[in-house]
Amino acid sequence: MHLTQFSDYSLRLVLYLACHPDRVVSVEEVSRAYVISRHHLVKVVQSLTELGVVESQRGRGGGMRLAKSPSEINVGWLIRRTEPHLDLVECFDLAKNTCPIAPACGLKGALQRAQQAFLKVLDGYNLDDFKAYRGELIQLLDQSLGRS
Repeated sequence: MHLTQFSDYSLRLVLYLACHPDRVVSVEEVSRAYVISRHHLVKVVQSLTELGVVESQRGRGGGMRLAKSPSEINVGWLIRRTEPHLDLVECFDLAKNTCPIAPACGLKGALQRAQQAFLKVLDGYNLDDFKAYRGELIQLLDQSLGRS
């Protein structure tokens, strides 16, 4: 299973915001902390705002914060909404499938069960489950920003 960069950045962003619940955070700060493209991150913020996960404030003193409690942000739910598709192999998408053995291939069922198991595990976690790592995460992010 391979998650897109968009899902990766979405997870990183919500973790960052969960580590800083007491203030609004700028896109620039998150971009610098993770050494990722500001342009890509803006798209992630827009999407997560539309999903109701992040709230953003424009202008001077603006920034973003989580729109929900970390306990309300389920990791499996977030992945399902940030992945454009969850097609592990071509035959998962009937409209694009060109595989000549698809009708007789038993592998597709095994891959679908594996994918379901992957998502089921993620469904068992919300952001609050990672609060035990908050101190370490903040320390590493501060080091990345040169604040150590």
